[in-house]
Amino acid sequence: MLHYQIEFDDYHQHLIHVTMRFLANPTQVLWLPTWIPGSYLIREFAKHIESVQAFDEAGRILKIDKFEKNKWRLYNTDHELITVEYDVYAYDLSVRGAYVDANRLYVNPACVCLALQDQEQKPIEVDLFVPQALQHFQLATGLSQRSLVKGRYTLRAQDYMQLIDSPFELAEQTGFDFSVADIPHRFVVSGRHAMNAERLQQDLEKICAAQIDLFAGAPFQNYIFMTMATANSYGGLEHPNSTSLITPRDDLPKQHEADQPSESYQRFLGLCSHEYFHAWLVKFIRPENFVNYNLHQESYTHLLWVFEGITSYYDDLMLYRSGVISRDAYFKLLTAQIDRYLQNPGRKVQTVMESSFDTWIKFYRQDENSNQAGTSYYNKGALIALCLDLGLRIHGSSLDALLQRLYQRAQQGIQVNDNTMFELCQQLTGQDWRERLGFLIDSTDALPLTELLPEFGVEYLEKTDKSLALGLKLSEQTAGVLVQQARREGSAAHAGLAAHDVIIAIDGYKATVKKIEAYAEQGGRVTVHAFRRDELMQFEVDMTQTALPRVELSVVDEHKLSAWLAAQS
Repeated sequence: MLHYQIEFDDYHQHLIHVTMRFLANPTQVLWLPTWIPGSYLIREFAKHIESVQAFDEAGRILKIDKFEKNKWRLYNTDHELITVEYDVYAYDLSVRGAYVDANRLYVNPACVCLALQDQEQKPIEVDLFVPQALQHFQLATGLSQRSLVKGRYTLRAQDYMQLIDSPFELAEQTGFDFSVADIPHRFVVSGRHAMNAERLQQDLEKICAAQIDLFAGAPFQNYIFMTMATANSYGGLEHPNSTSLITPRDDLPKQHEADQPSESYQRFLGLCSHEYFHAWLVKFIRPENFVNYNLHQESYTHLLWVFEGITSYYDDLMLYRSGVISRDAYFKLLTAQIDRYLQNPGRKVQTVMESSFDTWIKFYRQDENSNQAGTSYYNKGALIALCLDLGLRIHGSSLDALLQRLYQRAQQGIQVNDNTMFELCQQLTGQDWRERLGFLIDSTDALPLTELLPEFGVEYLEKTDKSLALGLKLSEQTAGVLVQQARREGSAAHAGLAAHDVIIAIDGYKATVKKIEAYAEQGGRVTVHAFRRDELMQFEVDMTQTALPRVELSVVDEHKLSAWLAAQS
């Protein structure tokens, strides 16, 4: 058994001390992942590893060489009991890293625990040693755990992959337990908050039940929601039987939360719904090349529109189906999803398959050009899922039925490749879907929402009553008006203004966002002064507005609508 000892004595310096003990191969390589499953970016976790040392059974220092960015090598250690010690800098508050201070000890083992090459299948034991000052903390994790002595916990993992896909947190926590389909669930939250725990438990139970009902079972025997409440951070990361969430504390339910959840509380419930759905779609149902992750380099797939897009469609739909939100609230969420798609000029540049493949270089590296050059496999993927669901229902099936097939196949060890969705659509309907599904995922043409939604009693109307002055996204700054984005089709971009310019004057007057918007409404040609870097520049700009499309959805046939929103096997 591979054994880790993790100590947090230097939490004020945000350091974790790790001691590994193992029987080594003749030439033993140790390595650390460069990325974490579920977040597709090379994150170079090894940059936080410090002071690596190795010792033999007698305590003699051994030479350990770092020979690649995330790999170390030991020599002449055949079957010897080796000890390796090192420190990890842990000050990443996100759900993807490690963070320790006086209020919280949070660890994703993917960025803390070195692996043993060719020994990744061995069972693992992790001892956690909590400093006396923090021994009032509670432990939350999806791993098997026990504690025989105060301040010391032992975790067990069946292998290295289970270890690195199971974060743990030690902190002052509040929470509750509940059971769905005889499966124990737990929710914990750390950080300052005033959460209405009774209301959240009531809503989470309904959401979890609706998802388990959809798949007619679950791929886990227990589940835990681990949440950190902050001022304004937001995000989540899925794991096989847990999820790690970070949320603005104002998104948690209030003590007097209305029967219909507020928009902020809906956002948190949507986050919980999204990450929970991933327990099936990503953690159990996977792209074929994600069955055995290559954590040393990028693992490319064209299928994130399936795994993130379909999940993004169902996260809101499950809020409605579970009865947590009303139909009107669901349609408001759907309308916002469609508006984001319509207002994204990059949808005419990049297909959703290309977006999936390029996630490693684009999605997690957003810049001023991202919205113009790319599309989101979350956003457009959700709307493709909607189109696919409606198309399948027209032909007597549904996306529900397709997901159930995917789940049944995964239980048999059959995972998803580039042909799977085409094949299952054909099996469910008896028709060839290569052309119609190919159009959705490998084209930049408009999605057929105007044709599909009316078939289910929903009128779809596009309008253009929202606009951007000069095609610019602006924000007020002390030094002037910052150009956050200059849309390519806008008059400002054609005149030469660009992102990161700071507009200081318009028509000889001090620039403000309100003044720029007023000039854009009036029209005409105006002189604009702006700083680019530290150089003053002058532009002659045609004062215009760039229209942004938006959609209105209205129900015209209740009977047809029920044929869409109802669950279907």
